[in-house]
Amino acid sequence: MATEFLRQKSQLNSLGIGLGLRSELARETFAHSGEIDFVEIAPENYIEIGGAARERLEETLEKFPIITHGLCLSIGSTDPLNLDYLARLKNLLDEINAPWWSDHLSFSSVNNVYIHDLLPLPFTREAIKHVVERIKRVQDYVQRPFLLENISFYMYMPDCEMPETEFISEIVEKADCGLLLDVNNVIVNSINLNFDAEKFVDELPLERVLQIHLAGHKRIGEYVIDTHGSPIIDPVYQLLDYVLQRTQVKGIMIERDQNFPCFSEILGELKQLRDIAERNKQFAPAQASLAGVI
Repeated sequence: MATEFLRQKSQLNSLGIGLGLRSELARETFAHSGEIDFVEIAPENYIEIGGAARERLEETLEKFPIITHGLCLSIGSTDPLNLDYLARLKNLLDEINAPWWSDHLSFSSVNNVYIHDLLPLPFTREAIKHVVERIKRVQDYVQRPFLLENISFYMYMPDCEMPETEFISEIVEKADCGLLLDVNNVIVNSINLNFDAEKFVDELPLERVLQIHLAGHKRIGEYVIDTHGSPIIDPVYQLLDYVLQRTQVKGIMIERDQNFPCFSEILGELKQLRDIAERNKQFAPAQASLAGVI
């Protein structure tokens, strides 16, 4: 069934292969703009614009397309939506002319106190209804394509009524939004919670995947932890390849948030992404662009 989001996806230009912009990597990122197609920023670092953040944002705008990946929307919380945050976020998105924006399918605030973590929701009909209503309000206000990311987590919330894949699918389809598929999170959860990663992917509405994240993780005791502080491992690349055989996306990128290596290591990972994307014939022109040629 055709939807507004799928129409928007078909008309968006592809961004290509990107990197999360971190202050620790900014100089090298700018110096290698020929090998990086776009960057993603955490909007919370740029909403309160001033000083070094303003200078970094202006330099970034000169070199790259920018998208945002937020941490504070708390779409699953029972707190009221933070309208002040949304207003400042919308101003930033308008300033950088972001083609889309994203946040996490989680909650991160309780009683209006932010807990600086991304917590999973119970996979219930009540939670679906609650989140869908909030997504529709957010989309109506921001007026740009919106993506939700699947998170890593380490235990299921009590009273779940369905698998995570069904929960995600119903939310993005009923809210008519997109999916930011974090393939590292799928791998991490599949190890910790003992499920098949490819089967998980097959149960998602892959046509709604607009962007993909990759990152590294670390084993600590009995668990694999999503640290964004280690090299990407082969099963993550393999799952990326599996996904790209099944759907077209508009952007693929790496998140690296700590234990920063020599930048040549990150460039090597970006090249691996590019090779996988090219092998799967990704980043086709948007339909809107083709329409002007026919």
